[in-house]
Amino acid sequence: MQLLIADLHLHPSQPDIAKGFIDYLRGPAREASSLTILGDLFEAWIGDDYRGDFEQQIIAELKACSASGTRLAFMHGNRDFLIGEAFAADSGCALLEDPAVVELAGQRVVLLHGDSLCTRDEAYMAFRQQARNPAWQAQILAMPVEERLALAGKLREQSGEANTNKAEDIMDVTPEAVVELMQRHDVKIMIHGHTHRPAAHDLSVDGEPARRYVLGDWRPGQGWQLRVEDDTLTLESFAI
Repeated sequence: MQLLIADLHLHPSQPDIAKGFIDYLRGPAREASSLTILGDLFEAWIGDDYRGDFEQQIIAELKACSASGTRLAFMHGNRDFLIGEAFAADSGCALLEDPAVVELAGQRVVLLHGDSLCTRDEAYMAFRQQARNPAWQAQILAMPVEERLALAGKLREQSGEANTNKAEDIMDVTPEAVVELMQRHDVKIMIHGHTHRPAAHDLSVDGEPARRYVLGDWRPGQGWQLRVEDDTLTLESFAI
């Protein structure tokens, strides 16, 4: 069995979700051969050099899960794009490129966080391009921790305000971008998170049936996962 999750947005202000994730790492995740996290594990990450008690606890739980025999992989989201090699080494997570093509259930599958598909949100796409620029990241990481914490808080606030004023369809994926990416990587299955709209969408790519799985975001009392067993992919919610 293999598991995929996304969009936990872990933060000290949401202890119920953090506890649910720790229980998940100690339970279901250890029964799986692999656990892949498709971004936004944390609500904010200001650099591998900053580790509060909360971040240290999550890293330790990931490491313990990895040490138990579960292969862990992590892909950057739009909230935790500054996670680096030090976090990967300390947590036992392999870092995945976005997008990444893997084999699941005997088929080629493309994995991605999902924000790159929201091409109608021009303001966000401009920020994404900046945020993924190594030079910009180096500039941010050179700032004192206090300034980075303040910046992270400001960006969270601005994001919330901006999304309040955006049309719903702008914040969802662009159908043409989905098809183009699946064609480029020659796949008929796509798995992503980001939009917080869990569903399995049937579509057509080059005249053949295809499917796009959208992982749900974790909330107090509820988590989401995609479970892969044999040749079956199952999107499901569960109590945390």
